[in-house]
Amino acid sequence: MRVWDVNPGYLNRQSLLGEHRELHAIVSIIKHNKKGYSRHPETLRWQGFGWALSQRHKLLAAEMTLRGYVDRTPVLLKTQPQKWPEVFVDIPAAQFKLLSEKYKNIEQGRIPLPKDVQQLWAQHQYSVMARDDAEYKYLGGWVASRKTGKGIDDIYPELVSLLRCPPAEGNLRNTIQHMWGYVSSYASISGKAIEKKTMRNLLTRIQHLTFLHDIVYLKESTALGELQAWMH
Repeated sequence: MRVWDVNPGYLNRQSLLGEHRELHAIVSIIKHNKKGYSRHPETLRWQGFGWALSQRHKLLAAEMTLRGYVDRTPVLLKTQPQKWPEVFVDIPAAQFKLLSEKYKNIEQGRIPLPKDVQQLWAQHQYSVMARDDAEYKYLGGWVASRKTGKGIDDIYPELVSLLRCPPAEGNLRNTIQHMWGYVSSYASISGKAIEKKTMRNLLTRIQHLTFLHDIVYLKESTALGELQAWMH
């Protein structure tokens, strides 16, 4: 039984759908006080964190949508809004190593497992931009300097923490407009028409054009999927 803490974009099809099933199993155990797997470490760490479990499900559903699946099984738990479990079965950076072993010689996820901190940052920078300008500038400068000697294990816990926060509305709009810049040349939509679109509709358009024209930088961005999970 496993609910990953890495962005669902890193999961291959089997792992993505597998986590979706197992998350629902944990929800059922918690809601109905079932005994099976009730003492499993994965179940125990989500006890009392219904809102976070629901949000993780939204992240999975958003990624599933990107890959052509339709989720019709929402999770409606609401306990402890905006709070996530502080306990991990395996720390997030170690989960990359587990996935690397798991995916050896087989299909990987939409986002390649990062080989270095620069690649990790490139994959996450739009997600960070959507949350905190200061962190975006600090982390971007920190990675660009390449003088710290630190690696994925050092920066990833902070990225996981940041991506558990809801995007600020102004930052979200700014981020999606930046992402639109990568696909705008393929769209026959005027600037005024873009301004009238909701952020959800514009992100959906970005997703469509990204895959249609194989825009690798956006395809390998966590933001392409996860931002949708925070939109109402």
